[in-house]
Amino acid sequence: MELPFAESWRIKMVEPIKKSTREEREQWMKEADYNLFQLRSEQVYIDCLTDSGTGAMSDRQWAAVMMGDESYAGSSSFFHLKETINKITGFEYVIPTHQGRAAENVLFSHLVKAGSIVPGNSHFDTTKGHIESRKATALDCTIDEAKDTQLEIPFKGNVDPKKLETALAEHHENVPFIIVTITNNTAGGQPVSMQNLREVRAIADKYGKRVVLDSARFAENAYFIKTREEGYADKTIKEIALEMFSLADGMTMSAKKDGIVNMGGFIATRHEDWYEGAKRFCIPFEGYLTYGGMNGRDMEALAVGLDENTEFDNLETRIHQVEFLAGLLDEYGIPYQRPVGGHAIFVDASKVLTNVPKEEFPAQTLAIELYLEAGVRGCEIGYILADRDPVTRENRFGGLDLLRLCVARRVYTDNHMRVIAAALKNVFDRRDSITRGVKIVWEAELMRHFTVKLERLQ
Repeated sequence: MELPFAESWRIKMVEPIKKSTREEREQWMKEADYNLFQLRSEQVYIDCLTDSGTGAMSDRQWAAVMMGDESYAGSSSFFHLKETINKITGFEYVIPTHQGRAAENVLFSHLVKAGSIVPGNSHFDTTKGHIESRKATALDCTIDEAKDTQLEIPFKGNVDPKKLETALAEHHENVPFIIVTITNNTAGGQPVSMQNLREVRAIADKYGKRVVLDSARFAENAYFIKTREEGYADKTIKEIALEMFSLADGMTMSAKKDGIVNMGGFIATRHEDWYEGAKRFCIPFEGYLTYGGMNGRDMEALAVGLDENTEFDNLETRIHQVEFLAGLLDEYGIPYQRPVGGHAIFVDASKVLTNVPKEEFPAQTLAIELYLEAGVRGCEIGYILADRDPVTRENRFGGLDLLRLCVARRVYTDNHMRVIAAALKNVFDRRDSITRGVKIVWEAELMRHFTVKLERLQ
């Protein structure tokens, strides 16, 4: 008899969570202006809002916390982290930051100017926000296949080489760098192939441009290369990661994802000029160069987390749980971005709430309905997150409208996945009765989804 799949870890500590009533959730949702970011954590039963900073650290990481050197300058914890990053990425220069968007802020402050055009694959919200706030343009060059959520291809996060070539041919003088997000979050947690990274590198070299990897989930991307791309089955995750980074010039990293820490990030590069330029913004924005917004104890935990999460068993356990949830949704006929990505399920709200017009934000409406059903908090990755066009100020309805259900690393059991799936099935079964969505009553100019105030339409 073949043995069933089991986790590559065992539980040592637990945290209680509480259920709530439908009436309580309706009141809380109204008080939060129908924005799930505004809910209190104790009002949530199963939290799928994000996988950022929500993972459970290992015993080795907690032990490392006690070894943190909190020296303002020259912390040994920094050099330990730097050595780990050097080994995994091959990048010589490292600047720690307090999280990924801080890494973008520091690096982009040096590189992005008004009028810049930054091509890439579906820039995520903070990346796009940091570009557009500088009066520059984030140019999406993702393959068209990513827009068809039911299409099964292994590397749906890829950059379209023809689109990238066209962008550089037309705008190369205004392109400071190319950015590739691994995995591609906005497109549904979809990976980028090694072959695609080589194609991007060749085009970048042709036009004398550098490549940045948005690397929040680089280890998961390496896992998919190992399991889906020919020629990599026998390579280790660390070997694959090193090859990925060899095709880039630098990286930004939200360590709250594949570093499995609650707070942290960094910039790494092979180019001294980028390092020297970014240094000027690290000190006033983040802190001194050997802590840059991180405690020594967090740098120690991150060094261990990066080492642990670039091992196959850890990634297999994590991604298997996401696949388990996807399998349940398959049983119920619920459409999501296929094939399943590494960190989340992205439910295609436009195919679920077919009676809710796009102007009333179906994915946000679906997120609200799921929370009201069972206290499960998801996140809209769609028309609200897309913000308005910076020139016309019209809502951008051209992309996908998805409900993202993130699975925190090493936190929930498969029974929690069953609850999520059953709750979503209940909403799916009554989808035809949901005919109205929400309208915006207040919004910020950029990254509005975090603080937007909404009103439920009747």
